[in-house]
Amino acid sequence: MDHLGTGASWDLDRMNQGLYLLPPYINPLTRSSERSDLTSIIDYIESGSQDYVVITDCNLVMNTLYNDILEAHLDSGAAITVLYNHDGFDCGLPNISLTLDQDQRVTDVLVDVNTPPSDISAINVAVIRKDLLLSLLQDARSRGVPDFTFVRILEYYKQLEVRGCEHKGGIFRINSMANYYKASMGLLDDERRHELFSRKTPVYTKVKNKPPCLVEPGSRVKNVLASDGCVIQGDVENCVLFRGVTVGKGAKLRNSVIFQDTQISNDVNLNHVIIDKGSVVKMGVRLLGHPGFPVVIGKGSIV
Repeated sequence: MDHLGTGASWDLDRMNQGLYLLPPYINPLTRSSERSDLTSIIDYIESGSQDYVVITDCNLVMNTLYNDILEAHLDSGAAITVLYNHDGFDCGLPNISLTLDQDQRVTDVLVDVNTPPSDISAINVAVIRKDLLLSLLQDARSRGVPDFTFVRILEYYKQLEVRGCEHKGGIFRINSMANYYKASMGLLDDERRHELFSRKTPVYTKVKNKPPCLVEPGSRVKNVLASDGCVIQGDVENCVLFRGVTVGKGAKLRNSVIFQDTQISNDVNLNHVIIDKGSVVKMGVRLLGHPGFPVVIGKGSIV
């Protein structure tokens, strides 16, 4: 929310049809406030003037325009069109396996299977007409269905024409802390980073007027993605440093992700560590994790 602001950067700070941040809804039929309860936002969808709705999950990181999937949806005449690619099974659970025929029509949907029939994995981005979505939501509500999840949308392939559209660009699926760590380390690879941050489709974020990263004499820095406001006095390799991170003298950082305004004191040793913003790691502390199980330090912690 801090980065989105009012939506002015995207011409979405309007009285109508602008940027809306919907609070979590707790429906009497919902077993948990964390459920994907689309039935609670029927009023919001009805208020829109657009003909089509794009539904996405919130754990996807990719830089793409929806033109391709919308065009594929219109050309095919399908009731629902879903994005897919071929790398979802490398990201652990949950995953949705799709079976498509030669016309890209979905013929089967399997969830979290040990041996998927194909390498086609749903990305959980779908396009659907607004009136059809409202009809499905209202039908689900009338039948007492508590959760209107993405899997439920895909399961309409039994009654409706659901087609796939391949996404060929880069994508990070954040299904776990290990996946987040892997995705963050992936940004150190030039090719993966340029897939996400393309000049053709730039990513806008909140601007702060801080000086460039300062690497002091005697320090060592190798393959590091460091933001503005960082001060490095130690030895840092294969790390991602957010804005305003301070690394003290004699500190040794390897394969770690350090969030905004975190202070790493002198003689600290970190390897495979994620530290949330505003934390302090005191002198001489040693934290060693594993690529599959990184050490995670919470926001504002003192270690």
